[in-house]
Amino acid sequence: MQYEATSPEDYINQVPNERQDTLKKLRKIINDNLPKGFEEGMIYKMIGFYVPHSVYPNGYHCDPKTPLPFMSFASQKNSVNLYHSGIYAKKELHDWFVNEYPKHCKRKLDMGKSCIRFKKMDEIPFELIGELTRKMTCEEWIDIYESAIKNRKK
Repeated sequence: MQYEATSPEDYINQVPNERQDTLKKLRKIINDNLPKGFEEGMIYKMIGFYVPHSVYPNGYHCDPKTPLPFMSFASQKNSVNLYHSGIYAKKELHDWFVNEYPKHCKRKLDMGKSCIRFKKMDEIPFELIGELTRKMTCEEWIDIYESAIKNRKK
């Protein structure tokens, strides 16, 4: 589901009551572990964490007015989805997460290229998400992103 929210607080207030505490906790764990340089706000109608234009003036190549996305999460119809660009862009990070996940959750990992879907709110591995959030600095994300953009142009 998409919400027409203007702030993370507004977004959380619009989701069903039974998910609000989960989203508050997810937001807190990410903010508590987010490396310096990233900012929180609304991006793509989700709560997002991104590299602001003050740090990376070029913005996102698809739309330079948009800050460079890094992480986001959303309440969907059947799940809470966490999107992490670093998992998609850095194989070592992806492999680390896939290997660590079973140590934190009994349920099978439901994951796309950068999307991790959580269907059971009481089984979200918050500590693991905190650790994932700390694994990539803003500078490393910019370097990976710029390298990927250069390789696309070749």
